[in-house]
Amino acid sequence: MKYPNQSVKPISTKINNKGNLEISKVDLVDLAKKYKTPLYVIDKPTLEKMAKDYIDAFSRYKNTKILFASKALMTGAVAKVLSSLGLGFDVVSLGEMYTLINAGIDLKKSSFNGNNKSIEEIEFALDKEIDHFSVDNFFELKQLNEAALRKNKIQKIHIRITPNIECHTHDYIKTGQTDSKFGFPIEKINDVVDLILNQYKNLNLVGLHAHIGSQIFETQPYYDLVGVLLGEIKKIKDKYNYELSEINIGGGLGITYSENDNPPSVYDIASVVIQSIEDNTKKFDLKKPILYIEPGRSLVCSAGFTLYTIGSTKKIEGIRKYITVDGGMADNPRPSMYQALYCAQVANKKENNKKEIVTVAGKFCESGDILIKDIELDNPQTGDILCVFDTGAYCYSMSSNYNNILKPAMVMIEEGKDKLIVRRQTLEQLVQNDIVN
Repeated sequence: MKYPNQSVKPISTKINNKGNLEISKVDLVDLAKKYKTPLYVIDKPTLEKMAKDYIDAFSRYKNTKILFASKALMTGAVAKVLSSLGLGFDVVSLGEMYTLINAGIDLKKSSFNGNNKSIEEIEFALDKEIDHFSVDNFFELKQLNEAALRKNKIQKIHIRITPNIECHTHDYIKTGQTDSKFGFPIEKINDVVDLILNQYKNLNLVGLHAHIGSQIFETQPYYDLVGVLLGEIKKIKDKYNYELSEINIGGGLGITYSENDNPPSVYDIASVVIQSIEDNTKKFDLKKPILYIEPGRSLVCSAGFTLYTIGSTKKIEGIRKYITVDGGMADNPRPSMYQALYCAQVANKKENNKKEIVTVAGKFCESGDILIKDIELDNPQTGDILCVFDTGAYCYSMSSNYNNILKPAMVMIEEGKDKLIVRRQTLEQLVQNDIVN
């Protein structure tokens, strides 16, 4: 059985009787016509299925708290779906916190992460009673303690460490190695604990947090990470007679962007994590901790896709054929940033034998604006609708107005119905902050 993170396409993808691509009983050609392109789309059933898989996979360990890593995709509608299923949120900015509040979701099940939190962000999170901060550095420790003191609060915290565990993933999305901008070096833990217990009386240290990277296809690093965190808790207990009660292992589970990808399922990860907790709490004679996990990409990516309209084409004899779509690196910068690979399908043509290898280029004024290099498509022509899969994570989040092009709309679909959840940006909104003398 394949789970959503192991499939290129959303769970109900098929060709309908008109020969068009259909997901959740919604004809994608009709959807593109109704809302125009480029268009971000979220398939709600796939999103809910992946969230429920996480809940079910970790249900064997009753003390699990699942926080959605909001940086992957933060909109009010997506947040409400996940919140309704009982998930909390890992937030990294004032904007992410405000988006949750605006959607009617409080911060009492959320963690505030990040390596350079501003005073404004710290005070906002304190005022909104966020569950805990994941403290990243000595500067933040001091700032947070002073802010909590001013507000007469005792703030629960985790300290984020670099566990010296490296995964086989892109350098830009590794976070667990020693040379990382995130977290305290593991060798500094005693210094941190000394400060908190002896000086920073408005901080309540309850746990350790580590994140080893993203798009991870291995299970062993998760076993090792739990062992590292519990080993450090054992050292703290022995030195200070003070036992921490929570661990946060981050997220990072990979997804299938192409048929060559073979990520584990969330059930595989859960089994390894739970086994490591069992083994290491016995080994170190510790109480079983509350476990936090922070899935982001693996929760939302497979549920999302982007619709484009094909415009110009260019054939260079003996080299390649380019087809150009009406979006590109501003709505999906990942291929330009770190050579991310995607799969796509022409939405208005039933799969046939008349296939062609093409390169999908964007419309932006950069030679590096290439969405997909050398992909086999069904006879793509000007005016066709192209569906690019697995764009639910980091595309909307990282989008820009490069070339002053408007940001796309986003739609959520379910059981033959579509709902606008992010309006397309207007020209008036594009220039609303301009000051012209």
